[in-house]
Parts: sequence; structure tokens; C-alpha cells
Amino acid sequence: MPHASAEHHDSDAPHAQGTFHAPAITGVELLLVSLPFSAGRRHGPGHESVDAFNASSQAFTRMESLMVRVATADGRSGWGEAFGHKVNPASWAALEELVGPFALGRSAAPATVHRAAERAFHAFGRTGPVHYALSALDTALWDLAAQRAGVPLRRLVDPAARDRIGAYASLVHYGEDPVEVAHHVGRARAAGFGAFKLHESTPAAVAAAREAAGPAAPLMVDVNCRWDEAGAAQALRDFAPSGIAWLEEPVFPPDDAAALARLNRAHGRISAGENASGEFGLVAAMEAGALAVAQPSVGKIGGITSLLRVVEAGRRLGVDVVPHCFYYGPALAATAQLVATLPEHVRLEVPFLDWPERLHALHGAGPEIALPDAPGLGFTPDEDVLARHLVRRRTVASG
Repeated sequence: MPHASAEHHDSDAPHAQGTFHAPAITGVELLLVSLPFSAGRRHGPGHESVDAFNASSQAFTRMESLMVRVATADGRSGWGEAFGHKVNPASWAALEELVGPFALGRSAAPATVHRAAERAFHAFGRTGPVHYALSALDTALWDLAAQRAGVPLRRLVDPAARDRIGAYASLVHYGEDPVEVAHHVGRARAAGFGAFKLHESTPAAVAAAREAAGPAAPLMVDVNCRWDEAGAAQALRDFAPSGIAWLEEPVFPPDDAAALARLNRAHGRISAGENASGEFGLVAAMEAGALAVAQPSVGKIGGITSLLRVVEAGRRLGVDVVPHCFYYGPALAATAQLVATLPEHVRLEVPFLDWPERLHALHGAGPEIALPDAPGLGFTPDEDVLARHLVRRRTVASG
């Protein structure tokens, strides 16, 4: 587990090269990128049990990444990413009008900025676009801190972090069609994946996935808050023969910790966290016994600072922490670095999609990933791909 808490990073963590002063933030650049992909569907899925705002829906044929590049007075730049997808117009506005101007001139020490931002923006909600914008800023500041320390981010968090990690295939929604579900699990298995996450909600679809995955493969199911408590309890009984590793966000609303706690006590296997009300909401759910698996998302939860606090809570409470990651930009790179600091059974979530073009080395990663040795996140976008798919760009700068 990571042993460096956010409170150790006001002036960056002391490592072999000593304690570093964090220079001032001089600019925050916003970049909105939209890349095409194929989910490999052989036909339209017909009836969908997810809505068109869900990124696993057939409505999506392109995926957006709202990236930030934070510049500091020492000439460095660090990368972050805000959630995401169809909420990007609001996240962009939060970065351009609030969070970017707030950051200018401040010390780039992550914990210092994080504390100040929590106080400054607390009235704007514990999740949502302002929080997503702050998550991107925090991630970029950790990238910068690791660069100044001269180590990959994972080594700043934990000097004993791994250099290689595993990944699981996060499949999109296939309309509850068992034949189609089995086909795509088979495709992922042929690509070398040994663990799979579905976005289906019927016993037949889950059973088909189990058959295609094999009896021992970890199989997770994300139903996007589909049921009430009674419906979720029935689904857990229905899915029991398929031996799922976890049932993700089974009830609406997603932060109904009391219902989740009752389900977790009765059945186990409950996971959530992507849509928690910040780190405090997620830790409160963990403390209430609502979760077997906590799934913070670095582009939503408050960045790396908040995600590490959730990891620390997981260690204290005996709750597994498996970061959520339906990204392809800097948030993917950050999550991969953080997974390397977690127990070896924790895998990186990667969207199982076909990408005609890839933005950086980890984009479209397979089941086994060798992490870069470069200081920081190690995120280096292909400038040609970036230029071809850049939708919008804006820099918020001093002066």
C-alpha cells in the first residue's frame, strides 16, 4: 500500500534528491481532444438498459478527454484530466472561469493547493464539474512534484511500487444480448485479458459472460445504479451461479450508503465510489460497511491527493480499493501509476475499444503493462494525433 500521505507534500516529499521548493503556477492550459473508436459491435444492440449519457452506450462513437497542462515558473509542465464525456462543457467552464484563475500564482505543492481549493470551493458541491476541474489540477501538480523529485509518480507515492501491472477489460454495453456479450468477452480473452467487467444487468447476459470467460476469471458487473434495494438483492441472488467478483453501483441513488450497507452485509461483493460525494462521502460509505470494494476515480474524486486518502482509509478499514478508470488521457496514466502502488491483485481498468489512433504509449493498453521510468506521470502525447483531434484549446495565464 502507499505510505506517503498527501500531508507530506506541501513542499514535495523528501527523497534521494532532498526536499524541493514548489515554484509558482504560471499557466493552466485546457485541451479538449475527441478521438474516434469502435466498440466492435456486429449489430445495433436494440434495447439498451443504459441511457445515452452513459459512456458504454452505443450513442458514443468518439470519446473526449478534457486535459490540463499546468506550467510553473521553473519551466516545467504537468498533466491532469477532468471527468469527462458529455459533462465536458461544464467542466471546461469550471476550469476556465474558476479553477484556472484560482491556481495562478500559487505554490505548485499539491497539498497546499488542495487544502486552499477545498476551502475556496466548498460551497459549489462535493462532486460535479468544479470538483472534476480541481481533480485535474491536483493530478497535474502531482505530476510536477514527481518531476521535481526526479522519479516516476508511483515512486513518489511508494518507493517500492511495481514497474509492471495487470489490466482488466472494461466492456461496453451490448444490449443484454447473451450471444453478443459472449462474443466480446471472447474477443477480450483472445487479446490476452484474464479479467473482465460487464455493463449488462440480466442473469442471461452475465451467465454468457461467465461461460465465455472461463470458470476462474475475475468477472465484474457494473449496472449503473439500475435498481432499488430489493431489485439489487434479487440480482445478487440471480448472479450467484456466475460467481461475480463485485456488483458495481447496484442502487439509485449511488450514495445510498444505508441500502448498500444492508446489501453488503447480506451478500458481500458491493462496489461503488466513482460517483461518491468526494473523498469524504466515499470514506463515510466505507466506514458504514457499505462497500467490499471502493472505486475512486482520479478525475472525479479530487485528484491524486483525495484518491490516496481513500487508499489509506481502505487499509484502515479492510476495504479493497480498485480505482475506476474509463479514460484514455492523463487520468489513465495517473491511475496506472497509482495501481502500481496497490496490492498486486489490483488491476487497471482499461476500456475495451478499438482505437484507430492512440494518443500516447498507454492508450489502448493490453492486459500486461510496463510502466514508464520517466519522472512524473510519464504522459507524453503524440503531437500529431493531438493536433488532428484537438477540438478546443485555451490558456489561462498570469498577466
